[in-house]
Amino acid sequence: MSMSFQVPIPEQAVNSWHVYIVECADGSLYTGISTDVDARVSQHNEGKGAKYTRSRAPVKLVYMEPAETKGEALRREIAIKKLTAKAKRKLLAANQFHFSASV
Repeated sequence: MSMSFQVPIPEQAVNSWHVYIVECADGSLYTGISTDVDARVSQHNEGKGAKYTRSRAPVKLVYMEPAETKGEALRREIAIKKLTAKAKRKLLAANQFHFSASV
């Protein structure tokens, strides 16, 4: 039985490109892009997302950033993936307000 953690996604997040980071059950971070972040996080938690997250569920959304185009989202995803784990955690800490439980 897998648990799902739902985070309220702003309405403007659906159908526009976003870069997102989820934290896996083992504490690792996974970065991806999507036009529907809520649905993509659900896919990760259902074992239908990226191969990396299948064995690390449940995941929770910890970061999301809008992009104007798919190309921009892909470039930002690559840039984030190149960051060290410490630098990724710093990025999350700087943007922690996005996904607090009170949202």
